[in-house]
Amino acid sequence: MLLTGCLAAAGYDTIPPPRSLQWHIGTEMNPAWVPGTNGFLKGENAEGKSIRSTFSGDIRADFSFSPLSREGMLYKGLYQGIGLGVNTFFSNSLLGTPVSIYVYQGAPIVYLDERLWLGYEWQFGVACGWKHFSWDADDDNVAVSTPVTAHMGFGLKFHYDLSDRWRVSAGLSANHYSNGNTSWPNAGVNTIGATVGFAYTLNPQRKAPVPDKGLSEEADKGRWLYDIVLYGSVRKRIVLVGEPPEPQLCPGEFGILGLQLSPMRSLNRWVAVGPSLDLQWDESAGLSQYWVDGTSGDMIKFRRPPFGKQIGVGLSAHAELTMPIFSVNAGIGYDIVNTKGDRAFYQSLTLKAFVSRRAYLNIGYRLGSFKEPQNLMLGIGVRL
Repeated sequence: MLLTGCLAAAGYDTIPPPRSLQWHIGTEMNPAWVPGTNGFLKGENAEGKSIRSTFSGDIRADFSFSPLSREGMLYKGLYQGIGLGVNTFFSNSLLGTPVSIYVYQGAPIVYLDERLWLGYEWQFGVACGWKHFSWDADDDNVAVSTPVTAHMGFGLKFHYDLSDRWRVSAGLSANHYSNGNTSWPNAGVNTIGATVGFAYTLNPQRKAPVPDKGLSEEADKGRWLYDIVLYGSVRKRIVLVGEPPEPQLCPGEFGILGLQLSPMRSLNRWVAVGPSLDLQWDESAGLSQYWVDGTSGDMIKFRRPPFGKQIGVGLSAHAELTMPIFSVNAGIGYDIVNTKGDRAFYQSLTLKAFVSRRAYLNIGYRLGSFKEPQNLMLGIGVRL
């Protein structure tokens, strides 16, 4: 019902009332491999045990738009919902048994016949209940340092309609668990594996008709979209100080504020591309240059850098999957100002959850050089 409420708030006047939405409930099982991306997973832990496999079971509820609605015809097979999953790494004493709650959206990529189709699905949420790093216990868990992390997933699945009510799916999926550099250590956990699921349709409806030519042409007509996003977060920072330079973890957390100005050109109903001007203030940027000689550890000190030295200005290119309710945006950019702060080359991945036709919640993550965690991007946006 949460997503139904979002629909009403968004003001989609072409979406029919909730009684004509098509509802599904289902379950999925996901056996997967855990890549050894850090020493803790490889066996450098208190038990000397490598963590190589995982298994999760999920229950899910989602809906599709009425086949007779504008969205049902233009986005045939699109579905979105909420899932709850329990994940075991067969090492409860090392990683715990995290429980994930997430939103997801998926859609067909290609229909192989009337009953069989290949589709994608993304997931975004939180995973709670990790056995995590603790300074008090002199822990060695470099993979997870907080009881709650972000959960991001992507899958490619074949779907087959056994009947009007029953559907089976199978495919491949990948998941990433991380706290977005809000705490340290933050090596994260990744999984790659298979997914098998069953879904039951509560109120089957007749198949979507082919949209008339005028409706498709209007939906695919190129237009400019102008996005303004304001976001914030906190982060941890490791700096190199001394001679020779040695890494030092700065105590406490540092604030992040950012602003993005993004003109986007829609290529069709599904894809928009465009540049972005990115401004970000990072309270921890450039600290190495202002280190107080001789200080270290918990007593490490820095002189306060000038405000202008902590502002980065970047230019980035973006591509966005534009679907009803949710849009997924990927960007790649380069800092043109203050390149001595964070890494100059950066990337971002953002989920936009629309609460009205113009306003949305922005939930994103920024990396440096495709591997260095930088910060979360939590905020609000407006589309003009």
